[in-house]
Amino acid sequence: MHRHLIVLIMALGLAGSAFGVIPEAQPTFHPAVERIIAIGDLHGDMDATLRVFRMAGIIDDQDAWTAGELVVVQTGDQLDRGDQEQQILEFLNRLQKEASAAGGALYLLNGNHELMNTRLDLRYVTEGGFKDFEDAVAIGPLDSVLLAHEEYQRARVAAFRPGGPYALQLARRNTILVIGDNLFVHGGVLPEHLDYGLEELNRHIQLWLAGEGPAPEGIHTRTSPTWTRIYSDNPDQDSCLILQEVLSRLGASRMIVGHTVQEEGITPYCSDQVWCIDAGASEYYGGATAVLEIVGQQVRILSQ
Repeated sequence: MHRHLIVLIMALGLAGSAFGVIPEAQPTFHPAVERIIAIGDLHGDMDATLRVFRMAGIIDDQDAWTAGELVVVQTGDQLDRGDQEQQILEFLNRLQKEASAAGGALYLLNGNHELMNTRLDLRYVTEGGFKDFEDAVAIGPLDSVLLAHEEYQRARVAAFRPGGPYALQLARRNTILVIGDNLFVHGGVLPEHLDYGLEELNRHIQLWLAGEGPAPEGIHTRTSPTWTRIYSDNPDQDSCLILQEVLSRLGASRMIVGHTVQEEGITPYCSDQVWCIDAGASEYYGGATAVLEIVGQQVRILSQ
């Protein structure tokens, strides 16, 4: 194995070989906290990421955590459509450590674009996004997976395929998170996901990302928790009834989702039982700056 790759893996805090590392299970359920800030899709735009985090009072002018015991949830889609993905991942990883040291927390969820990259569905990667990872990994001997891709794509493939160093980074996250009576997910949770088991679903996705098992059945379909738009694309009465069933079964008050850009900014539906927080922060989608703040049962939009 190349020394560069070993150094990178150790820097990410991952022991063992580059492939075949089973990530430590992350809790799916957390107790209620005093205050939560939820942030939607970032899509490879570091400038937008910093703007959103500063506006919400999470970081200072030196981009350091300044929010004390605040809990922040970013609901996925940090990747694709922009050229600054590696910077974003490094920034968020550093900020997680600073948040924990301050008594707070930064929870990062996987969205459909994170899982697409591990599936090697690269159609939304920019030219800069391919170049961005050329200095991030060392490509070893060419195998059938690498040979199936163009040379300019291979560093990205090596980084994100199951068991790759950046896929291992994603494997340390959840896809679904519950904090108190707040349910966070990129696309949406359906009754079938509850039947599967949220903890089991999170764990099986983590194992797949780590190269230790197959992807859960249906995870790449339009009804998966990272893909469904049932609650975020003008949900009808039937969709709201499904939402009520999910929330009731979990004992939750609301679901917070990203995934679908809301043209009018952060938008609630279904009598405020779902909050759609993809305001289009990245330049690709217009550069809106908005987050959701949850304090007990009080929910409000912070925007600039």
